[in-house]
Amino acid sequence: MSVPATVMFCPPSSLLTHDCFLNFGSESSPATSDIRGGYWLSWLAQDFPPSAISTSHFTHLFYAFLEPNNVTFELTITPNDDQWMRNFTSTIHAVDSQIKTILSIGGGGSSVPIFSAMAATQTTRSSFIASTISTARLYGFDGLDLDWEFPNSTDDMSHLSLLFQEWRQAIEIESSSNTGRPPLGLSAAVLYASSFQSPPRSYPADAITKYVDFVSPMCFDYFGKWTPSATGSHAQLFDKTSNLSTSYGVNSWIEAGVPAEKLVMGLPVYGRTWLLKTACDHGIGAPAEGVGPGNEGVMIYSDVLDFNSANGATVVFDTESVSTYSFAGTTWIGYDGPSSIDAKVKFAKAHGLRGYFFWALGYEKNWTIAETGRFLNFF
Repeated sequence: MSVPATVMFCPPSSLLTHDCFLNFGSESSPATSDIRGGYWLSWLAQDFPPSAISTSHFTHLFYAFLEPNNVTFELTITPNDDQWMRNFTSTIHAVDSQIKTILSIGGGGSSVPIFSAMAATQTTRSSFIASTISTARLYGFDGLDLDWEFPNSTDDMSHLSLLFQEWRQAIEIESSSNTGRPPLGLSAAVLYASSFQSPPRSYPADAITKYVDFVSPMCFDYFGKWTPSATGSHAQLFDKTSNLSTSYGVNSWIEAGVPAEKLVMGLPVYGRTWLLKTACDHGIGAPAEGVGPGNEGVMIYSDVLDFNSANGATVVFDTESVSTYSFAGTTWIGYDGPSSIDAKVKFAKAHGLRGYFFWALGYEKNWTIAETGRFLNFF
């Protein structure tokens, strides 16, 4: 396949350089099968039911979340979950039967000790795995997704490797004995980078490559309420001064041995806010006095647009970090708008990534962010 002259493909070691990005076009050799994903939040179901999803923008839709209990490690299904899961896949497939519906387990609010205990022994892993498969089949999901935030030790990482191996084996066995239904998919949401610094520990890249269909680095939340003294681009593609960037994270996964075609890059549909110390100093890294408006400094994209409009905010697309921010008075918001989403999707395409996912559905107006990705045609 010929590659247009406007596209520059960079080796993994140069993914984190801004210069390598400058000549990116919008074409690349396609991945195995593109993924345009989005997480649907079950706790927002009353305001944003599955029927409200504009399915034309997606290939994979994740139901977030179920959690294992702390005794048998089987999945806990609340009455509300039962109600919504019974209709989730049928609602989506009634519009487009090709979309994969995926049951996601865990999430940022889940109990880390429960996941550590679940993964610690073959017996507890087996109980968890059996419950996930039976639940996915009962409610008609096409796949399973693990969002363990986060394995806290090298032991956790070793146990995660075994979990992936045993999960895949159980999925294949279930499929072969289940009247010809295709195997459930298996994916995982992971840290933006392949390893943690404190304490040092790394994801099991070999097991991920062998047993998991794709992993989804969460390429956001590099800065937030835990960094109150300066503004930050919380989902920046590049940063010359630190490892807190999407390019660094993607590079780390590839260097660890996970093929690019197994990586699905996370994109946020929300911003993080700060209160500037002085309104005249308003760039990225400007001195701040703490978080700004929103829930603990988090503002969903539709509210960002409302704020910008109501306050006559100045909107800046920063080409160095490849991120967007706005400011009005002493309020500063770092987020991704159409320009930065466009650039990031081109970055993912040019490096052969499998696709991207959005966190989360229902956070934007008129699907403008989702459309930006879709119209770049990942195929």
